Amino acid sequence: MNLFLKFKETAASVLPIVAIVTVLSLTFAPLGTGLTVRFIISGLLVVIGLTLLLAGVDLGITPIGERSGAALTSKRSLTLLLSVSFIIGLLVTIAEPDVQVLADQIRGVSPDVNKWTLVIMIAVGVGLFMVLGLLRTILSLRLNIILIICYVLLFALAFCSPVTFQGVAFDAGGATTGPMTVPFIMALGIGVASVRSKGSSENAKGSGQGDEAFGLTGLASIGPVAAVCVYGIILSRSSSNSSASDAAASAVETVSSSLNLHIFLEELPEVTKEVCLALLPLIVLCAAFQFFLLKMPPAQVRRMLKGLAYSFIGLVVFLVGTKGGFMPAGEKLGLTLGSYASTGSMGYTALLTAIGMLFGAVVVCAEPAVWVLTEQVEQVSGGMIKRKLMLAALSCGVAVSIGLSMLRILYGFSLWYILIPGYGLSLLLSLFCPPMFVGIAFDSGGVASGPMTSTFILSFAIGAAAASGGNGAQMAFGIIALVAMTPLIAIQILGIVFRIKSGMKKAEKEAVKA
Repeated sequence: MNLFLKFKETAASVLPIVAIVTVLSLTFAPLGTGLTVRFIISGLLVVIGLTLLLAGVDLGITPIGERSGAALTSKRSLTLLLSVSFIIGLLVTIAEPDVQVLADQIRGVSPDVNKWTLVIMIAVGVGLFMVLGLLRTILSLRLNIILIICYVLLFALAFCSPVTFQGVAFDAGGATTGPMTVPFIMALGIGVASVRSKGSSENAKGSGQGDEAFGLTGLASIGPVAAVCVYGIILSRSSSNSSASDAAASAVETVSSSLNLHIFLEELPEVTKEVCLALLPLIVLCAAFQFFLLKMPPAQVRRMLKGLAYSFIGLVVFLVGTKGGFMPAGEKLGLTLGSYASTGSMGYTALLTAIGMLFGAVVVCAEPAVWVLTEQVEQVSGGMIKRKLMLAALSCGVAVSIGLSMLRILYGFSLWYILIPGYGLSLLLSLFCPPMFVGIAFDSGGVASGPMTSTFILSFAIGAAAASGGNGAQMAFGIIALVAMTPLIAIQILGIVFRIKSGMKKAEKEAVKA
């Protein structure tokens, strides 16, 4: 493991945002000296926290996921595999930092929401759809058909939920697939697919192994959306919209511009307690796996414990950084720029939209997981789909998504005007796209919506919504969902291009032979 390499990856993800916000603060969107300094310090804490968290995931979480998936499948007990997979999905999601951050932000604009009830509902959704995803792998069902059925049912459920919770629900699907959850889920899926492929017949070899290794994360991300819709229906009340709007406005208005560095120390005890509660079940699960299932040698156990320790420290530092300055600065910046745009000036409207698009383009290109994804697609396509082409497609798509989110905040049009055509196009493309690219595309939906989207960009949107007089919960939430939707379209289009290029290349070879 190379900590310096991890540090470089996370710094590339965070520092562009820090630089842009600092420039804006020193020019036409002043945050105040105190908040600007706190934001810069928070940026450093977020970089350090993510570095340690990703290192811990590589050391302890991913190996456990792969070994567990392979070991559970080799037991040849479907009941055991599915029940344990549900528990894995549940516990890993509870430990996911992006889910913790999203729950705090939802509670900030809708005080009646209970944070841990919401987190557990999201985790249950992930667990249930992980079970569905593994069943799909084991039974070799077509991923695109499963996705179409699930999304039709999901949109029907979402229409029945309160308007305030619709954006929140789709954001939960994107936030769930973060740095803790994705490696574990993908590792589990690869472990199951690898054991299954070894036991398959010779005729099956090479035909579907790659297809079955992808898609589990994409299916798992549907669960949180459904779970939050159900939670919203249960919690529905007539006064929800007004209280959420007032809460959003007050949350931003109380952001202090004083130096107030002691806030980092004030956040530390509560954050440490939350991380202990989140990671303890996962640690117990890893211990149970080791004792009853894996029986790894002492050297590997020490490596796993080291990884869990890194994950614990990283989570604490990351959450202290986001709460201490990263999210407050994002809200204040959104509030400032949103107040300019709320005057009705087309120039300020264009400015808010352009800055949002700039944030989107920078964030998606800097996310470490996006670089992993683009390398994976370049390898799968045999070099026909270049990394630079994918990065350009994702950057443009996410920029457009956030630009549309800013316009939605200012003009108040429904989230469905974007989500329904976007997901409709995604599902339509899945009928023409190579199966492997369908799996990669839906897996990557959460890759673009990484820690920076869940923390800074969502906070920026909440501030802009409060300044424009909009309902923070209804108008700001949904931005993660739009960012997560972009790769579904971009990667499937590239997959279709790959199929066309492959067909042309094959035709040329046959013509030469003839």
